[in-house]
Amino acid sequence: MTTDITKENPEAAAVPPPGAAPAENGPKKVPQGHKRLLTRRDRITLGFMAGVPTILHIALVWVTALASIALAFTTWDGIGFDSIKWVGLQNFKELFTNNPQFWPAVEHNVIWFVVLIVIPTPLGLFLAVQLDKKIRFSRVYQTAFFLPVVLSMAVIGFVWQLIYNPDTGLINSIIGANEPGKYIDWIGDPDLNLWAILVAASWRHTGYMMILYLAGLKGVDPSLREASALDGANEWQTFKNVIFPTLRPTNTVVLVVTIIEALRCFDLVFVFNKGAEGTELLSILVTNNIIGESSRIGYGSAIAVVLLLISLVVIIPYLVATFRKERRA
Repeated sequence: MTTDITKENPEAAAVPPPGAAPAENGPKKVPQGHKRLLTRRDRITLGFMAGVPTILHIALVWVTALASIALAFTTWDGIGFDSIKWVGLQNFKELFTNNPQFWPAVEHNVIWFVVLIVIPTPLGLFLAVQLDKKIRFSRVYQTAFFLPVVLSMAVIGFVWQLIYNPDTGLINSIIGANEPGKYIDWIGDPDLNLWAILVAASWRHTGYMMILYLAGLKGVDPSLREASALDGANEWQTFKNVIFPTLRPTNTVVLVVTIIEALRCFDLVFVFNKGAEGTELLSILVTNNIIGESSRIGYGSAIAVVLLLISLVVIIPYLVATFRKERRA
């Protein structure tokens, strides 16, 4: 009878009867040892991918920055290390007292910052608010306004050189100033060239500010808008009293980015007229003193150190506030 049950239901025959000892003759699982997550080849590849960028960053950023700080207290013409001579604070003394281009360059950097804050920043905020309303073709508008940010400053300089050309430029052609005796030299005139360059810089900076503010607006809680609408506030009151206060972190980022942009501006000015005749900037002075026939690397490094200190005055408080906020979170 047992044989018949086994034939009809082989699975039931495989189950041991109650109280029977489990079979010890079956295959046992061999405990596996600790498997390494990374093979030797993976570790080499990972070390190469992380090590090479780290070495390049240290060599091209930190080493050069520290070398520039050290050279600021020396005189060196760039020919042989034997010609390096320690002069202490002489370069800084000469920079602040005997350089007629230094203080105009500082003034131009301040003007650059003020213009970027006053014109493209509010305009970028306005465009971001309009695009945040989910109007039709908003992606197309975002791409069009952000396109100048993608282009390099050198390319923007070449484009605006064509616009400002006295003979065939767009502006002079529109206002009728491209005829002999009526030329307006937007680039060569010391009273106009800085403002002409700032128009080109503002054109690019507007798209940058638009993206920053648009990202901030996307993070605003929709319930705040709904509560404001229920209270009877109009669109301007909602933005002024509800939306804009929530953009405080974005405003901080915008301020820091704008200050850095005002200090690091170089490409656009160099393409226009190499920083001459009313467009002097600190970055231009650094380049003119380090690169050229009569290189004054120590003196140019002193200007670079001044530029670095001005940047740190802005960056360090921002980093401290950011780290404190992360610790509280």
